[in-house]
Amino acid sequence: MREPRKIIRMPLVSEKSTNMRIKENKYVFKVDKKANKLEIKRAIEELFKVKVEDVTTMMMHGKPKRLGRFEGRRPDWKKAIVRLKKGETLELFETV
Repeated sequence: MREPRKIIRMPLVSEKSTNMRIKENKYVFKVDKKANKLEIKRAIEELFKVKVEDVTTMMMHGKPKRLGRFEGRRPDWKKAIVRLKKGETLELFETV
């Protein structure tokens, strides 16, 4: 198995993800594009010492961007929505 810090890139904090955290006990992360659900689950459990109930993943496609006459794209990335077992929380998000 790969190192957990290479699988979990960063937490995503937005209005939508904050509402999911409060109402449904779900947390949103930006993860490695090649990571599967089992790797993500093990990485979250190892890094934060919590029990994961469910993992949902989705590929996010990069938006086209322009700078003057030059066109380019932002890179594609993968998003993971992690639902924790009842009563579990992540201290990382509680301060935000």
